[in-house]
Amino acid sequence: MRNAKLAGAFSFTFLTAGLTLAAPAQAQMDSVHFGSSPWPGVTVKTEVAVQLLEAMGYDTQRTELALSAIMQSLADGDLDVYLAGWYPNQATMVDPLVEQGRLEKLVVNVPDALSGLVVPAYVWNDGIHSLDDLVANGDRFDHTIYGIEAGAAMSDTIDQAISNDYAGLGDWQQQNSNTAAMLSQAGNMIENQQPVVFYGWRPHWMNLAFDLRYLEDSRPDSQIAGVEAQVWTLANPGMAEADPNVHRFFDQFVLDSEIQSEWIFAYSYEERDAADVAHDWIADNRDVVEGWLEGVTDHDGNPAMQRIESAFYN
Repeated sequence: MRNAKLAGAFSFTFLTAGLTLAAPAQAQMDSVHFGSSPWPGVTVKTEVAVQLLEAMGYDTQRTELALSAIMQSLADGDLDVYLAGWYPNQATMVDPLVEQGRLEKLVVNVPDALSGLVVPAYVWNDGIHSLDDLVANGDRFDHTIYGIEAGAAMSDTIDQAISNDYAGLGDWQQQNSNTAAMLSQAGNMIENQQPVVFYGWRPHWMNLAFDLRYLEDSRPDSQIAGVEAQVWTLANPGMAEADPNVHRFFDQFVLDSEIQSEWIFAYSYEERDAADVAHDWIADNRDVVEGWLEGVTDHDGNPAMQRIESAFYN
């Protein structure tokens, strides 16, 4: 039972619960600080976590920062947790801090993320399944790939593929714009059943608003088609000792890309308030919430679901 609602992203500080996993105990930390980015998926995911933790008796705060500042603040102990560590995109930023023991890759909270070039289903059904199919039919697409902002990591990767004539893309061009403009252009072309290829990713509302297919690439380690990704929860390494209970909650706070796409759809596409999206989704998805809170206690050491029951299910 899922609701197509939610998506927002920013920074949060909140109270971390202290408690050993074997037996109830009083919370050892009083606040947990969320770092956040201005991305819809992070906003909603953070809001869901915040509402659950606050219902469990914790205080929360969020702080929006640049990605590099979030990583440094986690390493310095000024932030406690960040829910949007994209891999492999952020690996060069994260891995050195992990190796130094200053940052913990706590859990993959979205294990089935994906990015790469996408086409509408009617294009796929017309035989365009792979990068090779795309290149062989370049005239149908005006040899144009629609992309997001120039300078974004994937935009640079696509430009580099074109410059290197990867898969025969040498005579193609990338037309860059911001994400909203790209999706507006793609939406207009989809509405008119025109051939179009653009940069897509999941989780995102585009996967619900449009019937899309991710192009395949037979070459190993493709960087522009069918790029499998993971979204990690990153934490200050001191959290595990300072508050095992909150650490356990985050370790179990895992969802699939469809759920997060629904949140983003509600928040960004339907333009609903992130707090409303989060509340309604929690209220409609008790079975998922129970899994997240298995063995987790509230701030006073009692089973967390007791307070969640009172806040969302009565």
